Amino acid sequence: FMGANTYIGNAPNFMVFAIARHRGFKMPGFFGYMAWSGAVLIPTFLIAGYLFFR
Repeated sequence: FMGANTYIGNAPNFMVFAIARHRGFKMPGFFGYMAWSGAVLIPTFLIAGYLFFR
C-alpha cells in the first residue's frame, strides 16, 4: 500500500520534470538532485537535531 502512495506522490514530480525538459530547460540528473538535496537537507537535519535533541 505504501509503495503505491509513494508512486502516486512522485507522479507530479515526474510530470514537472518531463514538461521542463520538453520545453528546453536543462534539468539535473539523479546525482545532481542528490547533491542539491544533500546540500539543503543535511544541514537542516543537523540543526533540527541539535535544537530539539540537545
